[in-house]
Amino acid sequence: MRVIPLCLLALSLTGCSMLHKSPEPVRSSTTQSTPTEPVRAKPAPRPAPVKLYTNAEDLVSKPFRDLGEVSGDDCQSSTQDSPANINTARKRMQIRASGMKANAVLLHKCEIVTGSPGCYRQAICQGSALKVSDQ
Repeated sequence: MRVIPLCLLALSLTGCSMLHKSPEPVRSSTTQSTPTEPVRAKPAPRPAPVKLYTNAEDLVSKPFRDLGEVSGDDCQSSTQDSPANINTARKRMQIRASGMKANAVLLHKCEIVTGSPGCYRQAICQGSALKVSDQ
């Protein structure tokens, strides 16, 4: 009775080794005229630069169209995380404005607030997305 499991084990091991295939031989590349190159993905296009205006008087002599309100934020989840950064919030606001096809943002305010849901501290910037014409 002990012989049957040993025989089955031996047969299963030899059966698995029979499935192994030898690698294909490497062919010389003399018959190929052009080597194949890996296809590279194009990088994502960068958003257009968005100018930041902190003073509304800078826009007095320039024609512009208001595209709407934009905001950006940076959240510090806990006391162990890196602190909320106003520069990051400002940059995110500019990126959102770029998504609205704006080329400028008039900054209304930036502040750091505490006690917002999900954040220990949060930097928030708000402004208006503008399409400024060059004339």
